[in-house]
Amino acid sequence: MNGKDLRYWQELESEIDQLEAKYGASRLLFRGVGDSSWTLATTLERAGCQSMSFLDYCHLIAFNIKPALETFTEHEWSVPEMSTETQAQASVFFLDRELLSLRKFPSQQLYSYLIYLRHHGFPSPLLDWSSSPFVAAFFAFRNRNTAERRSIYVYCEQPKGLKGGAVGEPTIRRIGPYVKAHPRHFRQQSDYTLCGTYDPNYGWRFHPHEPVFGGRGEQDLIWKYTLPSEERSKVLGVLNYHNLNAYSLFDSEESLLETLWFKEHDLKRARQ
Repeated sequence: MNGKDLRYWQELESEIDQLEAKYGASRLLFRGVGDSSWTLATTLERAGCQSMSFLDYCHLIAFNIKPALETFTEHEWSVPEMSTETQAQASVFFLDRELLSLRKFPSQQLYSYLIYLRHHGFPSPLLDWSSSPFVAAFFAFRNRNTAERRSIYVYCEQPKGLKGGAVGEPTIRRIGPYVKAHPRHFRQQSDYTLCGTYDPNYGWRFHPHEPVFGGRGEQDLIWKYTLPSEERSKVLGVLNYHNLNAYSLFDSEESLLETLWFKEHDLKRARQ
């Protein structure tokens, strides 16, 4: 894994400028992590289900939880519920070895539903990124904790516009930003990656991202930049100056109060 331990926020801006000049800004994704010792793991991995099959997860969200979710939220998603018959069809679908390489999964409708689940705390196989390094920096420094350093990751799936891989090897796929989704998807300039591995007998299963990053030559490149937690007030202050804060990214009453506390307490104390 490439990257550096940095001392100041301005150094990170310089590093990102160099990567954008080399690879193109549109090919880079960013993710902020509040403790540099944490790995890049999906919430599904953190729930202990890192090798769950695509079929089982889709059955869980399309059959088990969707009726209750639609009842209590008054949202509806045009994702087919899995009866005995449709689950048999899905089993065949998930045996397709080109499911990810040809971008057959997820469909637009399912993708929209997956985004909603991810942004509302349900364990998800999606690893969320932002096309903005500033949004990533906000998430890296948002919370107070005891970590000495915070991390901003930079990811480039296809530096040369091509991607390969052998059948059976785990593969990462960037899904893309263009989908009708929850407003937070657009507020946070979100994008997502999905990592899976193919078993000819059982179909596709989810796979941790970390072992795949940087291990395939000129694809799935990753950089990790760390900054000291002492930069927190400076970074969040700069971002807030440009109206990038919890309220602008989440648009909820809770995030409004979080932003007001930061502006009227944390930021004023930092300036004294």
